[in-house]
Amino acid sequence: MTLTTRLSLFFLAALATVLVAFSAALYVLAHRHLTRQLDDRLDASARTLASAAEIKPDGVEWEPEERPFPFTSSPFGDELRWNVTTDDGTVVDQSTQEGARELLTEAEEGFRTGHRNPRRVDRAGRAWQATRIRLAPELAPHPVPLRRGKFSALVLTVAVPLDPVHGTLRTLAATLTGLTLAVLAVALVASRAVCRRALAPVTRMAETARSMGTDLTERLPDTRSTDEIANLTSAFNGLLDRLMEAFERERRFAGEASHQLRTPLTALIGQIEVALRRDRPPQEYQRVLGAVLEQAGRLRRVIEALLFLARSESDARLPGLERIDLAKWVPARLGEWADNPRSRDLTFEAPSEEVPAALHPDLFGELLDAVLDNALKYSEPGTPVTMRAGRTANDVWVEVEDRGCGISADELPHLFRPFFRSETARKRGVPGVGLGLAVAARIASALGGTIALTSEGGRGCRVTIRLPLSLAREERTGELGPHSSTQGGEL
Repeated sequence: MTLTTRLSLFFLAALATVLVAFSAALYVLAHRHLTRQLDDRLDASARTLASAAEIKPDGVEWEPEERPFPFTSSPFGDELRWNVTTDDGTVVDQSTQEGARELLTEAEEGFRTGHRNPRRVDRAGRAWQATRIRLAPELAPHPVPLRRGKFSALVLTVAVPLDPVHGTLRTLAATLTGLTLAVLAVALVASRAVCRRALAPVTRMAETARSMGTDLTERLPDTRSTDEIANLTSAFNGLLDRLMEAFERERRFAGEASHQLRTPLTALIGQIEVALRRDRPPQEYQRVLGAVLEQAGRLRRVIEALLFLARSESDARLPGLERIDLAKWVPARLGEWADNPRSRDLTFEAPSEEVPAALHPDLFGELLDAVLDNALKYSEPGTPVTMRAGRTANDVWVEVEDRGCGISADELPHLFRPFFRSETARKRGVPGVGLGLAVAARIASALGGTIALTSEGGRGCRVTIRLPLSLAREERTGELGPHSSTQGGEL
């Protein structure tokens, strides 16, 4: 079932419920009104008939032939049935229509057994409404003997058919039913047209999506509105933009990775082929093996970096966190750089307080080495590379600042992208493949922290690493805190 059909049926069901409720309420109100109106007219007719009786203290006299009897003024005409009886049921006078005696006798029996006044009587397939009036003189202080031709009390019973009321109600019911069906038919056509028009953008979106195939450059048509469908279109197009960006990034990553792997492999094969062309002295083989070892080491580093970057976020979050004091751990880590020609350029400004952090020491050491190696490559020998550490209320931080060539503002957003290298690095011929900062950013994310770089062209760079504070929960369970989604590469 299509969405248009479901919406149309929903609207029709709601409208049908409202119309049926309205029709039922109108029918009930009309029934009550017509019944009350009939009762009022019936009571008025009964009182008009009662005017033929003369009530005196010495009895009730019934002589309609001596008084003007307004039968013709009754709104019921010949349909009016009536009789006058004494309290014991003796008929004094009655109307002459066929079946009037049996109808009124049945009504009288019901009144004597306690039926409400007026009451309904069913007779000969017709429904009647009957009412009664008792005519009697008021009680006198002293009994007055009845005069001849007078009665102590008379009972006037009047009945009229309910056919006019039932006919009007049947007409009303038929009219309401017809109007309801007509309104529902019009609503069905109108609701389907409105739903189709309202959902036309969704239909076009579906057709466009089916025709897209693998071409991620296509987008859903703009509805040129500000409703929910426009929001859906914008959200879906935004998703396509992100997917296209991700696919393009992966395509570039694969191409650049294959290039970076092919270069050392080509160098390795070339060195080995040259060495195998003829016999060479041991010194030459040692030189070739040293070159092969250097290329193999470079290839190993590229492969390890690629494998680390290819890991999912959940796999990159390593267990085994330890609580360490960065104020003591960083100087110890710098001691491992003692064999580096620029080890004297590395300085650490020790903080005045403890800087506790929950991290994986070996993994954080790789991060710090990548940042330091990057700082040393892009600064002149003899210029300092300064490290600092500190803490805030929410995290701890480590800074690495150099006084190198820096990087331009338009290249800053791309620094942590794999294989990205700045224009300055390429012009100066600084060796590298553009994976150092990418790996550093991924490690920072795995440790639940962030990494950022600021620079002023020609005045060096400052890399800031922020990590979560050492928490009791982390020390107990070894779990990582929230991690950022920062990704990137190396200068």
